[in-house]
Amino acid sequence: MSRTRGFVAALAVCVLMVTGSAGCASSDAYGQSGNGQSSVPAGKLLDDTDQDGHRLREVDEKGAPRVAMEVQPDNDGSWDVRLTVTDFRFSPAGTAAEAVAGRGVVGLFVDGRPVATLRGPDHRLAAGYLPHGTHHVTVRLYADDDTAWAVDGEPVECTADITASAPEPTPTVSTEAASPRTGGRGSPDRGGEAS
Repeated sequence: MSRTRGFVAALAVCVLMVTGSAGCASSDAYGQSGNGQSSVPAGKLLDDTDQDGHRLREVDEKGAPRVAMEVQPDNDGSWDVRLTVTDFRFSPAGTAAEAVAGRGVVGLFVDGRPVATLRGPDHRLAAGYLPHGTHHVTVRLYADDDTAWAVDGEPVECTADITASAPEPTPTVSTEAASPRTGGRGSPDRGGEAS
């Protein structure tokens, strides 16, 4: 059996594409700053928070970004996480801490624990990071001001369930099998028989 098949994989294509932020209002409604970005934060800040305590920033569903995810095991025991975003731009490091419609970062969580902040569509979970069993991998869209984009009071996120198999046992070599053999009379190769 190939090593790839040894991992009962959770090729998890997240169909749970919950929509999120894209701020539908025209630039006239928000006004423009000198750099072409909105001078007023996009969406409406809610009192509700996501599971990690980030306030929700509500936007209209129409034109809101979406996120989908695919998680695949790799031959070396690691897991490749690939995101597909629609109407969303990843912000580079050093971006100002303000909410701009359709822009931000993606939080990656495994079993509810934060793992990484993604500024691009690809990430690799190292080999051995996921112990044997079923795990929930979640990605959630955030604005640059650390608020979670939301539609209808729910964070814009996608969750995939993946199952990590126990690693295949490595073959062991006994010391007897590893010892040099002479192949002569009375040797273990001949069953210890003397002629």
